This record gives sequence, C-alpha cells and structure tokens, in this order.
Amino acid sequence: MGKNNKLVHVAFIMDGNGRWAKARGLPRTKGHKAGCDRITEIYEECLAQDIKVMSLYAFSTENWNRPKQEISLLFRYLDVFFKREINRMIKDGSRIIVSGDISRLPEKTQKTVLDAIDRTKDCQNFTFNICLNYGGRFEIVRATKLFAQDVLNGKDINSLTEDSFNDYLYTKGLPPVDLLIRTSGEQRTSNYLPYQLVYAEMLFPLTPWPDFTKEEFRKCIDLYNKRDRRFGGIKDE
Repeated sequence: MGKNNKLVHVAFIMDGNGRWAKARGLPRTKGHKAGCDRITEIYEECLAQDIKVMSLYAFSTENWNRPKQEISLLFRYLDVFFKREINRMIKDGSRIIVSGDISRLPEKTQKTVLDAIDRTKDCQNFTFNICLNYGGRFEIVRATKLFAQDVLNGKDINSLTEDSFNDYLYTKGLPPVDLLIRTSGEQRTSNYLPYQLVYAEMLFPLTPWPDFTKEEFRKCIDLYNKRDRRFGGIKDE
C-alpha cells in the first residue's frame, strides 16, 4: 500500500446511466433505475472494505435542465431506494445525510429524505452522504454567507481557518474525500465537492455506473492503494 492511503471517504459520480440504456435500446429512465439498484452493491462493498463515508452525486443543480419526466422518475427511484434500504441501513449502523438544497425537490422526496435522516441520526458505523440538488460553487457561496452572518452577529473574522470553514459546508464533520471515482470515462469533476476534493485521488473507469460491480470497485481500490499520497511533501527516495 502507498503512503497515507487509508481509504476513509470515497465519493462517486455515477455517470453513464443514459448511455448504458441507449446502448441497450432502452429509455434513459431505465438506466437511472439500474443505477439506483447498483448503489446497494457498492454500499455493501464499502462496508466490507471498512470505508467509513460514501458520497454519491445523485442530482446536481444543473440536472434541472433535463426533461421533466426524466427528473420525476429519477426522484421516484430515489424514493423507492430509501424506503427499500432504510431498515437494513439502520441495522448496519449507517447514518444518512444529504448535501444540497432539498427545498426544491418534490414534497414526497423531501419527506422521504428527511425521514431517513431522522431515523438514522444516531447511527455511528458509517455515513451515507447523498448529494441532491447539489452544486459545489453554490455550497461554497452558501458557506461564505453563513460565516458572514456569524461575523455580523459578533464572531471574530480572524477565527476563520481552512479547517473551521468546513463547519459551514453541507459535509460538516466529514473527513475530506480520499478517492473520487467517476464512472463511464468522463474526466472532470462537474462542480462536485470542490472544497472536499482538493487532495483526493481520482479514477475514471470506462465502465458505466449500472455495470460498476463490486469487482470493478475493488480494482479501483487496488489502484488507489498503489498511489503515493504526499499532500505537497517530497517523495521518499
């Protein structure tokens, strides 16, 4: 294993659902359903690998530009996923949190998400962070406004540090991302967790998310373990 390679927080950009469906002559929505179903296997592998945090880019602030029917079905699949998996996640000791502004989501989805957050709030073995209506730039602007409000309320402006800024992010209390995996071959982060990704290792497997099995995930972990994470330091000679 490479230096400093304990894998604590893995983040996923679940890309390729639409292309997976198109390649099979199916509507894009079937790809999203297959993608939601894939989450369970990867979640189970995170537990098996003793990873402590899993973040999923489920719906970005830019995804509202997609067809309304596709958006509606995507939220329906998420509702089904939460209701199907919530009891086993509680049994696993997995806490569910959401990063993003959920106020714009359908009322039913908001209720489902808030219920999942509440029912798992005392779980401590694992954190399942689902990013819904999430945008990285928006998160940073929001955090800046929250700190500015604290300053107006009397907080010392010089109290802000790189570490304390984390307290104003959606991911407050979570460790930084160690490994980002974006499936389906695209090599960009797409406004995803920019503050949390600054020292993350990144992998871009060609496999679309619906085909991203635990075996594929293990290959990514093996590659990660071979990396030498120096965090700005000098490589050992």
